[in-house]
Amino acid sequence: MDLDRYLRRIGLEERPAPDLATLARLQALHVAAIPFENLSALAGEPIGLDLASLEAKLLAPGRGGWCFEHNLLFAHALEAIGFAVRRLAARVRWNVPDHVTTPRSHMLLLVSLPGGDHIADVGFGGLTLTAPLRLAADLEQSTPHEPHRLRTQGQGRDRPGPGPGQAPVYGLEAKIAGEWRELYRFDLAEQLQPDYEVSNWYLLTNPGSQFLSNLIAARAEPGARHALRNARYSIHRPDGTTERRLLEDLAELKRVLAESFHIRVPAGAGLDARLERCMRQEAKVP
Repeated sequence: MDLDRYLRRIGLEERPAPDLATLARLQALHVAAIPFENLSALAGEPIGLDLASLEAKLLAPGRGGWCFEHNLLFAHALEAIGFAVRRLAARVRWNVPDHVTTPRSHMLLLVSLPGGDHIADVGFGGLTLTAPLRLAADLEQSTPHEPHRLRTQGQGRDRPGPGPGQAPVYGLEAKIAGEWRELYRFDLAEQLQPDYEVSNWYLLTNPGSQFLSNLIAARAEPGARHALRNARYSIHRPDGTTERRLLEDLAELKRVLAESFHIRVPAGAGLDARLERCMRQEAKVP
């Protein structure tokens, strides 16, 4: 990995050491510098998860990606620095009814440190973690934005191994407007590159994938979260206040993407037409 180029991209000059303070600093810088966005999916472009593709896209100014791109790149960077990293997968629970079972379509990381294991995730859109969390259940943990906690969800059967093949299942929750909301569930079963390739392909080709019919962008900076879904732009602040507005046209959309999300929209009439369609469908939502 071109670690120096990655560090320049997130705004860090020196080569850091593999410790908890460095992990927290890297995570905060990454989510502020590299946005979450799904323009490639909307444009019908392939999304490569090999290191060369990740570097070519996410390390170039003006672009970002979705969870697999973010967390795979972050994992490569952490390993280049000297961290021990295990790649994991989660079932998204945000805005999902209790009776609905979701696929393991999200990626996160387990980082092992001398003081204990920590969860790191730089790719969960508008609620991306902005600090690592200790792998400890029922402990409210502060971040630069919302408090988070991990809750044990019983035993899962996703991990093969000796004995009954059961492993603890954790639920990640965020405290939003005074209420704990579950974001996703995961166990500690290690995932390999082909596992993410399958999920990546599924989200790019499944007609029901929200990423094929909606523009989604997010970026977290100190003191604010910027979130965009189609034409609805929101700024969420740690004190619980939110500013919302409906963007009026494509020109304003591109301006907000550039100024608030640091995203440069790729040229192309086809993508412009899809973005305008996304804006029209959002304008109909009350």
